[in-house]
Amino acid sequence: MWGPVSIEGQVIQPGVRKLVELPVAELPSGTRIHINVHVYRAKKPGPCMIIMGGLHGDEINGIETVRRILTSKKLEKIKKGMVIAIPLLNVYGFNNFSRSLRDGKDVNRSFPGSKNGSLASRVAYLMTNSILPLIDFGIDFHTGGASIFNFPQLRVSEGDDKALELARIFAPPFILQNKPIPKSQRKQAMSMGKPILVYEGGESLRLDEVAIQTGVEGVLRVLNYHEMISVDVKPGSSAEYSRSTWIRASKAGIVNLLSHAGQEVKKGQRLAEIHNLDSLKRSYIHATRNCKVLAHVNNPVVSRGDALFHLVFNG
Repeated sequence: MWGPVSIEGQVIQPGVRKLVELPVAELPSGTRIHINVHVYRAKKPGPCMIIMGGLHGDEINGIETVRRILTSKKLEKIKKGMVIAIPLLNVYGFNNFSRSLRDGKDVNRSFPGSKNGSLASRVAYLMTNSILPLIDFGIDFHTGGASIFNFPQLRVSEGDDKALELARIFAPPFILQNKPIPKSQRKQAMSMGKPILVYEGGESLRLDEVAIQTGVEGVLRVLNYHEMISVDVKPGSSAEYSRSTWIRASKAGIVNLLSHAGQEVKKGQRLAEIHNLDSLKRSYIHATRNCKVLAHVNNPVVSRGDALFHLVFNG
């Protein structure tokens, strides 16, 4: 039976679009913080999909991706099932240009959360108990952090065949199978039998048009495939990888990139050069294998051990 659903006491009937405001915190000034949850329900039964951004408050690209999907009004023509859209989960982090919440904790390291725990834990608890039980699958939009630019990609949990099938429908340029991070939303959802894909594209505190458009088109492909909407969207294709490694700076100085995210590189190829300001000497960073560049640093000032490149490969 395709009956009403309830989110924190607010009932949404079939065929109804509703904005649910979930209260999560109150600042010392008395300002109340709530999360906007946009719910689109068709009259006909079908799957429930979540799309969300801003789990990390400084990852603006993901927030903008969900916002564009909402303002396109395509979800208003939903034919079956339900879509839950949360453009911004971490309101406090967004307002303070921060990855974390006011307590300094990361929501995406706080699942399943606690009703009486820290602010991050309370937000995670709200998602675990009020939102995740309603969904069948979803897309969680992220970006690279700390001046890292991520080429558009999906992270899929190893061994989750449903998630991999969903990723192939989404069809980003890269699909990387890896282990979900402990206490992350993806791991929590996986334990509940609900595949959530983590989309990575762009850099924190920056907008990247290619990553945004790739994310929008991927969501439309998934909705089309499940016959939840009917829109024209161009087909995509993906390269799939099962392993990855980080290349780090061997010296401190100013780094000059010779390769960038999305490129194919060969073993031994020069990826970057680092210029030391004391000795004025130059050292090179080389690829350790044949691979693709998944991400690269954008900050030209590096210390020894800083992440420079994220490389993906198979075998």
